Amino acid sequence: MLRSHIDHLVVTAPSLAAGVEYVREALGVAPQAGGEHTLMGTHNCLLKLGEALFLEVLCVNPAAPAPNRPRWFQLDEAESVLQPRLATWVVRTTDIKAALAASPVVSGYVTPMSRGELSWLITIPRNGGLPLQGVAPTIIQWQCPHPAVQMTDSGCSLLRLEGFHPRARKVQSMLEAIGFQGEFSVSALPAGDQAHLVAYIQTPAGMRRLPSAKERS
Repeated sequence: MLRSHIDHLVVTAPSLAAGVEYVREALGVAPQAGGEHTLMGTHNCLLKLGEALFLEVLCVNPAAPAPNRPRWFQLDEAESVLQPRLATWVVRTTDIKAALAASPVVSGYVTPMSRGELSWLITIPRNGGLPLQGVAPTIIQWQCPHPAVQMTDSGCSLLRLEGFHPRARKVQSMLEAIGFQGEFSVSALPAGDQAHLVAYIQTPAGMRRLPSAKERS
């Protein structure tokens, strides 16, 4: 039987400095240095949210050659990275091919990725887009120990994640199909309203809300 869980949140940004500052302002804690993704021409910073859960700040690496394909998480679209934002989330499974086959939402094709000693399989749309504007999750299968194990304890933990989308039932049907278990809820929006996510995170200073770009505008 398929099972999946929240693996990490993805904050996209015009630069690592801008993304880190966005998280620091919202949570009072700064992410730690991550590394580079050669295949995608991107790099990241990371914030531990649990034993197998983290937040990733992700952006184009200006020092890396441009890839011969669209970058992941909509990073090639200028409008998408005008400002840092909680862009999407990623769910973890032990059978990514079965999860992809079961999902009614097309989340991409299975792509092998690596960074240093880390290796994983992840779904990436051919156009580098975000399934259902990022409210539907990307799917990942780690082929190594979970990276959060090696991250510095930030004193932060994810309490819950909320999604808002005009096609909320479509998102929910995907989660049911891949056996999702976790603190996520999705609410319907009127047609034409902007889909977005909101994360509630316990920090050393109390519960904080990681706002979507919509809330910041």
